[in-house]
Amino acid sequence: MLIREIQEKDNKDVEMLIRTCLIEFEANKPGCAWSDPYLGCFSEVYKDKKSKYWVVEDNNKIIAGCGIGPLENTKNICELQKMYCFKESRGTGIANKLLDLALDFAKDHYEQCYLETFSNMIAANKFYKKHGFSELNKPIIETDHYACDVWYLKSL
Repeated sequence: MLIREIQEKDNKDVEMLIRTCLIEFEANKPGCAWSDPYLGCFSEVYKDKKSKYWVVEDNNKIIAGCGIGPLENTKNICELQKMYCFKESRGTGIANKLLDLALDFAKDHYEQCYLETFSNMIAANKFYKKHGFSELNKPIIETDHYACDVWYLKSL
């Protein structure tokens, strides 16, 4: 397995990864990543020096991905963005490696890391708590992901 920064050739594969996972968790609806207009062009979106998106490639197939980007209208807070793994790659430790890489990058540019997710993504919620994210009662700000019902914050 290879973890690397996203390239233009990965855009459609990453979009398929995310849409597949969203369907699995019945999150294929407006108000979340499903309706993100940038879903198929991450290689362009994550070019800013304070943003990155990584993919995990296994046998020439993208099996996981994770990004860090600024949380709009906040100061020194980033957002863990679009962290998804195909079902068959979960439990392999790859998510740990992706998160560690993302948070190490984030520490160089931000003071806190925020994320939004769904309560029915039970394993993901346990994963975030295990890695030091604290659950919030409400979102820090209103984002385009209004369908999400769980929010976390971690000091870097």
